[in-house]
Amino acid sequence: MQTKKVLIIDDDIDLVEAMRITLESADFEVVDAQEGNKGIEKAKQENPDIIILDVMMETQDEGFHVAYRLRSDPDTADIPILMLSAVNQETGFGFDKEKDQDFLPVTEFLEKPIDPDMLIETVKRSLGF
Repeated sequence: MQTKKVLIIDDDIDLVEAMRITLESADFEVVDAQEGNKGIEKAKQENPDIIILDVMMETQDEGFHVAYRLRSDPDTADIPILMLSAVNQETGFGFDKEKDQDFLPVTEFLEKPIDPDMLIETVKRSLGF
């Protein structure tokens, strides 16, 4: 299998590093950005195979805006997006991928904290293997 590239857009550097270790141990290449606009730039520069995107960064909903922008750009529209957040813990508001499909322009929605094995399994499934 050719090495697949993962872009992590998350402002929690400790979480980014934990996911990096997990994903690199499964032979993924990892690049990251700690802010939404930089993440969009990196997505265009790096051409990742998949993006892991936090919801709450500089604002409570920055990740949603980033996801919409990625989906509206032909260069990034087809990249799978895993939205990873503690929004349910923070706000009590949860998401159901099936019910909220039109609202959430993402491939999967996962709650933090995520088990490392679940992270790898979800990334692989989203990439089709």
